[in-house]
Amino acid sequence: MLLSLCLGWILGVAMMGRSLLGFELNFFQVTTLLIIWVIIVRILYSQFKSIYIRVSLVFISFALAFILGSAYANQSLNERLKTVEHERKTVSVIAYIKQLDQWTESSIQQPIEVLHVDGSTSKWMASIQPEKLKIAADESITLGQYYRLEGELRPTQSYATDGAFDVEKWYIEQNIMAGFRVKSAQSLSEAEVSQLGYSRYVRKQHRLSARFALKIEQQRAEFRSFFIRQPIRNKGLLLALLTGDESLLSKQTKQQFQRFGMSHLLAISGPYVVIFALMFCGVLNWIISRKCPTLFLKIPRQYFLCLPFLLCVLLYCAFVGFEIPALRTLLMSALVCLALLFKQQLQPFKLLSISAALLLLFDPFSILSAAFWLSYGACFVLLRIYQTIQQQPKQNDQTWINKIHFGLKILVESQWKIFIALFPLMIIFFKQVAWISPISNLIAIPWIGLLVVPLDIVAALVFFIFEPLSSLLFQLNDLIMQLLLGILQLIDILFSPQLIPVVMNSWMLYLGIVCLIILFLPRGLIPKSWSYAVLIPLILPHAEREIQLSIIDIGQGQSIFIQAPTKNMMVDTGGYYDEEKFSVGKQIILPFLSVHGVRQLDYLVLTHLDQDHSGAFESIKEKLAIKEIYANEDFPNTTSSRFQLCQVGQDLSLDTKVVIKVLSPAMQKSKERSFNKNENSCVLHVYIPNRGPYQNFLLMGDAGWQTEFELMQRYPHLKVDVLVLGHHGSHNSSAYDFLKYYQPKLAIASAGRFNRYGHPSKLTQARLKDLNILLMTTAEQGSVHFVMKHNQFVLQTYRDQYRWLQRPKRIKD
Repeated sequence: MLLSLCLGWILGVAMMGRSLLGFELNFFQVTTLLIIWVIIVRILYSQFKSIYIRVSLVFISFALAFILGSAYANQSLNERLKTVEHERKTVSVIAYIKQLDQWTESSIQQPIEVLHVDGSTSKWMASIQPEKLKIAADESITLGQYYRLEGELRPTQSYATDGAFDVEKWYIEQNIMAGFRVKSAQSLSEAEVSQLGYSRYVRKQHRLSARFALKIEQQRAEFRSFFIRQPIRNKGLLLALLTGDESLLSKQTKQQFQRFGMSHLLAISGPYVVIFALMFCGVLNWIISRKCPTLFLKIPRQYFLCLPFLLCVLLYCAFVGFEIPALRTLLMSALVCLALLFKQQLQPFKLLSISAALLLLFDPFSILSAAFWLSYGACFVLLRIYQTIQQQPKQNDQTWINKIHFGLKILVESQWKIFIALFPLMIIFFKQVAWISPISNLIAIPWIGLLVVPLDIVAALVFFIFEPLSSLLFQLNDLIMQLLLGILQLIDILFSPQLIPVVMNSWMLYLGIVCLIILFLPRGLIPKSWSYAVLIPLILPHAEREIQLSIIDIGQGQSIFIQAPTKNMMVDTGGYYDEEKFSVGKQIILPFLSVHGVRQLDYLVLTHLDQDHSGAFESIKEKLAIKEIYANEDFPNTTSSRFQLCQVGQDLSLDTKVVIKVLSPAMQKSKERSFNKNENSCVLHVYIPNRGPYQNFLLMGDAGWQTEFELMQRYPHLKVDVLVLGHHGSHNSSAYDFLKYYQPKLAIASAGRFNRYGHPSKLTQARLKDLNILLMTTAEQGSVHFVMKHNQFVLQTYRDQYRWLQRPKRIKD
């Protein structure tokens, strides 16, 4: 019964952001209802012995917990969304610094707590460039200080596209309401802040809990300063393993750990917390056994050590900022200790489920984090391995060689099982896997867990007693870490491991997850052979794909994906102004295609070669097979793809269900337009017959008034239901006569929010409004999809899927 409640609750909270119910509940209401239901179930269980009634109670408990979890999650989300900032503006705020900053290559990312006149506070992520910051020469932004900060408020903006990293979701999960670029800072005393009307907040920071939290952050900052002074090569790695602070990690080190599938080792995980607690309790046990052994006669050893163990786990969790893996360890440790004290048997899977349910009760936003799913997923696999070991007959006469062999066997087994079990989650969150991960983790986990982390902890403890000895221990640890990096370097030379993009659409992932659940469930619940039956659809001939046309949100630029039952096409790839700094191709285009199960493109049309339309091609051409490429002019093409110039009259139809014609440019007029290359853009007309209400699409590229006039002359009877505005809706395109002539039902501008060009222009918006033509933009709606539903081509927008992506007017209080 308890297990069904926990599982229902977890799945209900996982519905965060989706409007499934018509009501919402807060923490008090949810806990009250759950307690009442548990009491009712206890009474019914004692009154009725029928198996049917008991099974019904289990299903009702699951359903009730699911409903309550969903209502609670969305209530929590709506409360948090009320303080999210949506407008860019210059502001002056009073802020308190209570968290350690993070260093990046270009700036300092400093969480700040902004004080509001109504007594509330909100967390912003301030970006500070020290060389541009206006501040008194003898001052700096430090922990525990108040400041008057002036700068630009920058609302968070995600690329609202299938497969792309959702920055807005990450900010919500971290409780960050906006970005803030600091231009000037002035320190304020507590007296000055109190005089401004924030005396209540100042008093709050004098509480013991607040001072303790600040002290921990200051200690983390002190450790970072200490590491900076040390003559060690891997100070960034050692600091990250000790405190979770990645400020000193180089970009090369992060990339190396990503390629080896070991990024999780850079974060504070549950085992690190347990190592610290076990070390402390081991020393405490040794002291008591030597100095006062009679104490264990009065209080059994396991009961006596429970409290010190929990305190150590709590302290270390606080020290690393209560990261999700550490919190999981804290909750599981507390549950184990309680079960031990009350002499209750707690099954491993139930332990895991209860801890996850409790974590989501106190912090439902953890469900949005990849760390939650990966942490609990890995822990589930390890518990299943532990259960398997426990079920094996014990042999007391094993030699130490046999024990080592058995331990290595378990280590190898755990790594490949974790790799397989977490494969779907890696695809969901990262769209790629490191095939060498089981091998690299087989070496790195015991090396770091048994050598580096314990010595790191010992050196940190010695730091408070005798700093020179601590420095010596860290230098010794640096040599141990260097040996590990040397082994990884050798593996790098031998195998050259790379992250492998994996193309799996939704139904493939669902089948894979179901198959793995069956395989990893305890024996006897479900026959293991069922897993093979689940995978049968994967090897059967694939059915025809549904027709789809998507205007992809890539920020300031354009990229359009068209899918027919048997072929597909991409029109433009978009591109960031510096693809090395942020790659639209690798971070948006490839993940989008991966989510839709696309391994190759039949056609790629580059309407013209401006960076915002074709810049990402260079970053994807080696990772994506493309049969044919069309562009409005020649360019260096090092791929094996067939290349052609696009020109009037070409037929690029994917099949009879998706008819595509090139309407412009005419080659004989290209030279006349050389002064304005935008007018040479490839213009495409897409026709989806008998699929109303949207059947005719006109894709204008960056073409402007001249091309629009020629289209009206050349194609007087052209039908246009959806117009993708030329040049992102600039004032030099979408002429009034052109819009009035073709009278589309819908106009779409592919443009970035807050773009410096002002796209779509106010003039274009005024023309559309005057003609009663609905305007949508990728900046406001995210990716715009036209998909087949009930034999009709219907409109869907990505931002409508999740509440945190919806604009304020759509959020229901």
